[in-house]
Order: sequence, then C-alpha cells, then structure tokens
Amino acid sequence: MSPADRLAQLSGKWQVARVIRHADGTTARFSGTADWSPDATGLRCDEIGSLTIGAMAPVSGNRTTLWQARDNAIAVAFADARPFHVIGPGPRPAATHDCAPDTYCLTYDFTLWPRWSVRWHVIGPRKDYRALTRYSRLNY
Repeated sequence: MSPADRLAQLSGKWQVARVIRHADGTTARFSGTADWSPDATGLRCDEIGSLTIGAMAPVSGNRTTLWQARDNAIAVAFADARPFHVIGPGPRPAATHDCAPDTYCLTYDFTLWPRWSVRWHVIGPRKDYRALTRYSRLNY
C-alpha cells in the first residue's frame, strides 16, 4: 500500500486508548478520540481525551500532529511543523525520533486493519517509559 493510500485510509475519527508505563512504576492512561482531517499538505491529527496518571483525577489531554505522504513513507510532524518521525512502508514499520538527550523508538502495527497500534519505547536521562496506543475506527 502506498503512503498516500495509507494516509487516505486514516482520514476520519478513531477511538484512542493509550497506556504509558514509566520505569518508576507509574502508569498513565489516555482515552479519547483522534480525528484525521485534511489540511494544506496532508492530514492533521487532533487527539482529544482524558489522561489519568496513577490514582490522580483525570485531566484533559490533547495533541496535534501533521501527517504527509512523501515518496515511500509518511512524515509525521508536530503541530508547529517540526519533524517528529517518518513511517516507512509495510505492515509493521519502525520509526525513531531523536529528542536529545532522549530517544523515541516507535513500532507501528497495521496487520489488523482497521484496528492498528503503535508501541513507543522512550529512553534517556530525562524519560524512561513504554507506551502502547491502540486505534479503532469510530462508525458515525
């Protein structure tokens, strides 16, 4: 599947469930929606939901990323257009983001489409956690 085809398939609303496990034993959970909508160069993804860290009361959480098909990959950028990472072809592409002094290693899994996931391993002197985000299509 081409990056442009993959991007087209992402368009629309998705349910998001994320579990973040920190090396110190703290667990955080994010639950909400992700809306991929067209923008000038590709798709804009707006995640909106609720974040719970340990036993604390939930707080609102959100983030925006920009997704663009390029050659044989999908480039993901932060909301301010700074590069984040590049998703290569295939059903289980890996990606990295060097955020010195920490490194983000991501593995996407599209094998159960239209359900898919991304695993994160973030390691460095400031951050040390693993996360799993699962996406499933919302039918409206």
